[in-house]
Amino acid sequence: MSNKQAQAPLKARKVSFAWEETPLHWIPGDPFTTHTINVLHLLLPAGERWFVHVYKQVLPYIKDERLRADVIGFIGQEAMHSQAHDEVLPHLREQGLDPTPYTAQVDWLFEKLLGDRTLPPGKAREWWLMERVATIAAIEHYTAFLGNWVLNADALDRRGADPTMLDLLRWHGAEEVEHRSVAFDLFLHVDGGYRRRVRTWAAAFGALVFLWQRGVRFFMANDPTLVGGSGKASVREFLAKGREGVLPTTGAMARSIPRYLSRAYHPSQEGSTRQALAYLAASPAALAAEAREQAPEVRAKGAA
Repeated sequence: MSNKQAQAPLKARKVSFAWEETPLHWIPGDPFTTHTINVLHLLLPAGERWFVHVYKQVLPYIKDERLRADVIGFIGQEAMHSQAHDEVLPHLREQGLDPTPYTAQVDWLFEKLLGDRTLPPGKAREWWLMERVATIAAIEHYTAFLGNWVLNADALDRRGADPTMLDLLRWHGAEEVEHRSVAFDLFLHVDGGYRRRVRTWAAAFGALVFLWQRGVRFFMANDPTLVGGSGKASVREFLAKGREGVLPTTGAMARSIPRYLSRAYHPSQEGSTRQALAYLAASPAALAAEAREQAPEVRAKGAA
């Protein structure tokens, strides 16, 4: 049985997190790794709102009912991811690290550069929609890669990483693995052109690398606890943290490139649905969300 056939319908888990006890450096003594991962909180809210916006436009092009249901489930999950990461930003501000200058640039990228354009109905407007659908498929390759990585990053536990932040990252990572095939299947369904796949991958990969390194440098330069030149980011440190297991290795990231560019590629080859669902069945935030959803039903049965 294939991964897709065995999988239950996608659903948004309405999680919430309390950040009062989470320190600024939630990996103790390691501001560089903390801030490298913290860039997710800056990139993802705007990016995932953009995913949702684009996918609502492409729904009329979907002729397969199962895929349509998957896309609707994907939309719900991505909207929840955006909200959960957005809620970390006030906590960063309270600790003296205001991300607004950086998030304003990210918002411009997704809302203006990659947003809707004033194009006449017809081929030009459809071309731009398909470009963005293909771009999302490329980005989702890397969100699934990162989701699979964080589910298996035992070094973060050994370093004493904050459990609430780990649960946010692993809940999100598990859902990225759970829905990892949706964006690519949608791209194949509405277009699937190989040249478009390669072109949009190159643009997405370049943009992600550029934005990520800018985000890390921004955090390190503006961290109020780092003084005297200690707040600098370096490639050497990134490589070292990869070898320690608290960040992905450059080798693993490099090997992900030819996989996506292979004509035989399919996201079901990446990660494990079973592992993702096992984490979601144990995640404190996901369990609390499920309990909140069931509470009205329990009360209704009790009153009957």
